[in-house]
Amino acid sequence: MSYPSDLSDEEWSLIEHHFRPKDRRGNASKHPRKRVVDAILYVVEGGIKWRMLPKDFPPWQTVYDHFSRWNKAGVWEAALDEINARHRKKTRAANPA
Repeated sequence: MSYPSDLSDEEWSLIEHHFRPKDRRGNASKHPRKRVVDAILYVVEGGIKWRMLPKDFPPWQTVYDHFSRWNKAGVWEAALDEINARHRKKTRAANPA
């Protein structure tokens, strides 16, 4: 099932590298990172509680844990900075002064 808050494959490809683990040791992820990010965006956009995530997303505890770790590591800030920079560059190219 998909939701309006889900990233398109093109959008995901722009920021995916920010969500890759820096250390390749350890177990492979049980849930696709895009699905975890989509779940986080669902919570943020919908203004809902973590526990209210629909069951077709990974468990809310898993989603919250990823959100918390990525937030502390500055991953969200880096991804958003990149998106903003791309948007500014595109806007400048479309509207030269």
